[in-house]
Amino acid sequence: LCTIVRWCNEELPEDKPRHLLGIPEPDDIFTAIENGADTFDCVSPTRVARNSAFYTPTGRYNLSGAKYKRDFGPLQEGCDCYACANYSRAYIHHLFKAKEMVSATLISIH
Repeated sequence: LCTIVRWCNEELPEDKPRHLLGIPEPDDIFTAIENGADTFDCVSPTRVARNSAFYTPTGRYNLSGAKYKRDFGPLQEGCDCYACANYSRAYIHHLFKAKEMVSATLISIH
């Protein structure tokens, strides 16, 4: 990724913003910035949310496992987003198992 971003930035005018379309993973944002990208987007959080996974500062987690069936904590301790403030991992796990689309929406909000 960094080789391609550097190569492209060598060809682009310095006085124009440099947008990197479709960063594969959230950690790649830092690589993009270090290599000259000004703006970017990343579909990974919403894509993995459709499979019951989410990101925190400590990594990626997947709520589809049985261990979340009775886990009444928020998606991430200390997070005050709407999903963490109002729903437990157990409830979102239930929504995912029931094939409710709102499970991906709640995870995406996080």
